[in-house]
Amino acid sequence: MITINEHYLKLQASYLFSDIAKRVATFQENNPDKDIIRLGIGDVTRPLPKACITALHAAVDEMASDASFHGYGPEQGYAFLREAIAKHDFQDQGADISADEIFVSDGAKCDSGNIQELFTTDIKVALPDPVYPVYLDTNVMAGRTGVFADGRYQGITYLDAVRSNNFVPDLPKEPVDLIYLCFPNNPTGTTATKEELKTWVDYAHEHKALILFDAAYEAFIRDESLPKSIFEIDGAKEVAIEFRSFSKNAGFTGTRCAYTVVPKECMAFDSKGNKQAVHPLWNRRHCTKFNGVSYPIQKAAEAVYSAEGKAQTRELTDYYLRNAAHIKAEIGKLGFDCVGGDNSPYIWIDGQGRDSWEFFDLLLNTAGVVCTPGAGFGKCGQGYIRLSAFNSHENVVTAMERISAELK
Repeated sequence: MITINEHYLKLQASYLFSDIAKRVATFQENNPDKDIIRLGIGDVTRPLPKACITALHAAVDEMASDASFHGYGPEQGYAFLREAIAKHDFQDQGADISADEIFVSDGAKCDSGNIQELFTTDIKVALPDPVYPVYLDTNVMAGRTGVFADGRYQGITYLDAVRSNNFVPDLPKEPVDLIYLCFPNNPTGTTATKEELKTWVDYAHEHKALILFDAAYEAFIRDESLPKSIFEIDGAKEVAIEFRSFSKNAGFTGTRCAYTVVPKECMAFDSKGNKQAVHPLWNRRHCTKFNGVSYPIQKAAEAVYSAEGKAQTRELTDYYLRNAAHIKAEIGKLGFDCVGGDNSPYIWIDGQGRDSWEFFDLLLNTAGVVCTPGAGFGKCGQGYIRLSAFNSHENVVTAMERISAELK
């Protein structure tokens, strides 16, 4: 008799963004003439940088010739891209990361979900609340939690990110083994200082824990005092893994390219308490379950690091930050408290006592604007919504005009 992994039965009925899509589809069906502006899901809307398109076309042309055709590539990624990443994203920023510590993949979502496979099911996991759902759901699937009750899964250590701590969670009050951090944060848009990250690195050393650091939105940081990588912190290479993506800085959401950094010094422990390097374990998993990102896509990603690519990706992120600044300013005029929007494309808005889904429905039904309800990110997200800057500036201006007209 074939039996299922019953941990999947613990999951809530559907994924947050599937729920949103269903509500929007129902609204559109009932209001076919209503123009909907989507400021919910964090999907980019601007075209790929010209430098990336040029490189992509050239790489596709290479695939048409016997002499330059590429078949299976290295699962870890081509050396030309890994070397460019190591130099421009880390070494030039003072972080000692080598090319062979970088693993190219098709998405930070995939990597942040898959990395937990390396660890036993009885480890203690700590997650911020609110949190990107993938971190939590993949640990539920793996069997590291109890049942869902009163808005939370038993067995998880939740790190409350609330107004009183400026949405940067405090250290756990009990020892944990695996810690998820995301800065600039999704969904709240908040950032962490070097001093704040240092406390987490020190904690991980003290408790022999591992930090999974999601830096998918680092390209939006404009405050030079803020760290873009956890590897800017002394001692982080021994206790941290970092995830990054080309999706939000260069618009690769539909093209798919990302990478994970696993330093060779990063250690976990076996059942006898002996240190074991994580790097070869992830390499083994990566080679076994992943066939690599296509050659043309990796050539397009490499172009991000050209002089033209750097200028064009900066222009892209500046464009979305302009949207974010406009949203934040208009929300402030309406008297709503919010965070994010300056070093992040997300604005986290206090609904002034409204239920998150109630606020979602209000904006959809009256203004035709799609947001993301904060409750979908965790118990501490209740009463908040998230607005995304990923749309055209014209649509953002129109959306805020509609919202202002309804909420004044």
